[in-house]
Amino acid sequence: MDLKSREDPVVFKLDTSEFQNIFNQEVIELKKIFDKYNYEIRVAGGAVRDLLLGQQPKDLDFATTATPQEMKEMFTAENVRMINMAGEKHGTVTPRINDKENFEVTTLRIDMVTDGRHAKVEFTKDWKLDANRRDLTINSMFLGFDGLVYDYFYGYDDLQKRRIAFVGDADVRIKEDYLRIMRYFRFYGRIAESVNNHDQHTLDVIKQNADGLANVSGERIWMELKKTLQGNFTGDLLKKMLEVNIGQYIGLPNPNIEELDKLLKRSKHLYLHPMSYLAALLNNIDDATLLHARLKFSNYDRDMTYFIIENRDRDDGSAPRPLLPYEKIVLNTKIKQQDAYDYVLEVLKYRGDEKLLEDFKKWVIPTFPVNGKILKENGYMPGKVYSHIIYKLKDTWIDSEYQLGVDDLVKLIPSIVDKYKSK
Repeated sequence: MDLKSREDPVVFKLDTSEFQNIFNQEVIELKKIFDKYNYEIRVAGGAVRDLLLGQQPKDLDFATTATPQEMKEMFTAENVRMINMAGEKHGTVTPRINDKENFEVTTLRIDMVTDGRHAKVEFTKDWKLDANRRDLTINSMFLGFDGLVYDYFYGYDDLQKRRIAFVGDADVRIKEDYLRIMRYFRFYGRIAESVNNHDQHTLDVIKQNADGLANVSGERIWMELKKTLQGNFTGDLLKKMLEVNIGQYIGLPNPNIEELDKLLKRSKHLYLHPMSYLAALLNNIDDATLLHARLKFSNYDRDMTYFIIENRDRDDGSAPRPLLPYEKIVLNTKIKQQDAYDYVLEVLKYRGDEKLLEDFKKWVIPTFPVNGKILKENGYMPGKVYSHIIYKLKDTWIDSEYQLGVDDLVKLIPSIVDKYKSK
């Protein structure tokens, strides 16, 4: 409470179309319930920030003076179903209003004891104390249903300046939860207007605390990092993160900065997938495996990273048609065909081959005309020779640029079988 703060936290009255649009029937109903029981409720956190930026928030979170027990009693009395009770110990109750929409409503709280990952909380009715526990000033504001914006720690000013600052002492905030290091970079990429407008003291504090990320789960780190890689200044932010020694604690001990620079120079205008940026920093498949072990990617993201590394330096100079090797990858894939298509698209973006990329986008995936029923009708049942026939027929069909029909392909089966048996 010794932090520099406003005497009067009300800084602005919001009356935009985006603000009016949040008031659907369920939000109105939620407010009525809290009014009936004389508990104050306000919109909190990210939604306030988005509305002040003129953006429609994706989610609405609320803060209230009511304790979890008081909320449970109130919603029970009003026959409102509550779901996901796991958040209750942290003060969050989730009512389902009109059996249509869920809202997370969290009691004002103070983080009493923290270990860099988790906090033990104490409930309060003081809005300023709750704002004081939040990470960044731009995320510490509240919004009343009347449009009044409550800003205790100058988040409104920082938002106008597109400045990312911790609430109070950056060292204290980070030590409460080391994931806030990752959140700093995520919100920089979302809010800042220039590539290198960091506060040097903040970066120094982040560097001093980077080792704290070693004890944060990979899943939490990846959740923040992926959002950073989908924002602005992606490559520059990655390099800045590595400059402050984050890399070794998030699974990037030997990043290939030179390859990342090459990627940014040729391809950053092509709307790269997050995994392209990470793949550039990885020297080989082993690096990718270690990074996956740390961050716990989805199978889709993991396999995309492997695919990029395996194919980024391939030489297709001998192919009769430039697209042919990539068409074969998609048509012969053992994974989902759409995933294979996505991976090829991404590796072409990664390589900066814009002509081939545009041609590939125009390519319509053809349907192989031979199936199991046709083979069965011709006397070939599932088995080793069956899969060999399919492979050879498909390869011939692709080389014909998809001109061979069913009858043409069926005529080739006996010679394929003879060659197979002769081996």
